[in-house]
Amino acid sequence: MSKTSFRDYTLSEDIVRALEGLGYEHPTDVQSEVIPLALKKKDLTVKSKTGSGKTAAFGIPICEMIEWEENKPQALILTPTRELADQVKEDIRNIGRFKRIKATALYGKQPFAKQKEQLMQKCHVVVGTPGRVLDHIKRDTLDLERLQYLVIDEADEMLRMGFIEQVGAIIDELPEDRMTMLFSATLPEDVEKLCHRYMNNPVDIEIKASVNTAVQIEHKLYVVRNDHKFNLLRDVTTMENPDNCILFCRTKEQVDKLSSQLENLSYPCDKIHGGMEQDDRFHVMNEFKRGAFRYLVATDVAARGIDIENITHVINYDLPLDKESYVHRIGRTGRAGNSGKAISFATPNEDKFLTEIQDYIGFEIPRLDPPSKEEVAHAKAAFEEKLTTQPVVKQDKSEQLSKEILKLYFNGGKKKKLRAVDFVGTIAKIEGVTADDIGIITIQDNVTYVDILNGKGPLVLQVMKDTTIKGKLLKVYKANK
Repeated sequence: MSKTSFRDYTLSEDIVRALEGLGYEHPTDVQSEVIPLALKKKDLTVKSKTGSGKTAAFGIPICEMIEWEENKPQALILTPTRELADQVKEDIRNIGRFKRIKATALYGKQPFAKQKEQLMQKCHVVVGTPGRVLDHIKRDTLDLERLQYLVIDEADEMLRMGFIEQVGAIIDELPEDRMTMLFSATLPEDVEKLCHRYMNNPVDIEIKASVNTAVQIEHKLYVVRNDHKFNLLRDVTTMENPDNCILFCRTKEQVDKLSSQLENLSYPCDKIHGGMEQDDRFHVMNEFKRGAFRYLVATDVAARGIDIENITHVINYDLPLDKESYVHRIGRTGRAGNSGKAISFATPNEDKFLTEIQDYIGFEIPRLDPPSKEEVAHAKAAFEEKLTTQPVVKQDKSEQLSKEILKLYFNGGKKKKLRAVDFVGTIAKIEGVTADDIGIITIQDNVTYVDILNGKGPLVLQVMKDTTIKGKLLKVYKANK
């Protein structure tokens, strides 16, 4: 890497401080290539494998270039899935925490009216799926007048899921004088056409796999009849004894079935697929990130750019039917320099799909014989011990950053004609508090939420219990959210 620290870039102290709080010590390869060019507002196409730090590669320069004083959206980030949209929104919020950057996520299966209300407030960055973003544009609820930055994330997946036309329709509505960045693990022909049509002399960046990337993920293949798959899975998981494992199936019906089978054997597991309610999907993903259970049974919906640290194993219980899905699935392990294992089950009649995958990744996946009864018996004690051991719940990377931040709830908002400047003016007069200690302010009709930074929250909470804002004494509490 040419850079050794984020301080080597021309980043403001607010951004650097947030990165340090998040534990970002050194730029990854993709960040080293992208950030300097992005800060110069160059159009970019970036081909880089999953788990390489792409979100921060565009998130850091966007947060740096955003003008806080501007109330209308300045950046639009398009993602293929709702889970990824929500994750990117949180990453932007964390990176821009001390700059008080406000990000909103737009996706389906959520109330349109609530999203419209969020967009009517101060909003710097919008992250969303193409369908819902286009819906807001058509209904004039997403103001594009001040938009300067567009990011198309997981572009190859947009193509696979049939979103490319919607992406094109969105771009047609955006100001022409803008900066565009496109990120993708692979660059199919249709994605390249998109770049040429909508981008201005883009700089092409391809992050080659480093020498040790090939050994970062160990690939294994078992050829097995469909009716023998589950027994093989029991033996393989006993032998491998994973700390954290995602098991991929092709259909939601297969996910439901496999999850039920594993639960019957007391595997600590849960499931996620597109047929579930969105809130349930978010809950499962958050619990898996926290380490509340070890085995996640999923359709490809969980493979799309979701950043979960230290997944030790990915098991393709059903072989994916297209080669790009294999790359996305195995990209859940071996992330951020960690090692991982990708284990695939293929039935004897799936040679065609297997050949396509191997041609695409450039090597033949080693075929193994099923574990012997003796090997399984020898490994069983250690497996059962881990099975009954409560997993260590992980700390979210933003928790440390949030320790010095207290969100306050006030029982007054727009209907009492309160504005952000009223809260800032009052709070900044408290002895020992300045405007720099006040973070994001969200004013709704009847309530207002204010982030107090730098550990000053308890002081502000105590003083504001007896202090009026614009002549009004509001109730103030530590917010629940």
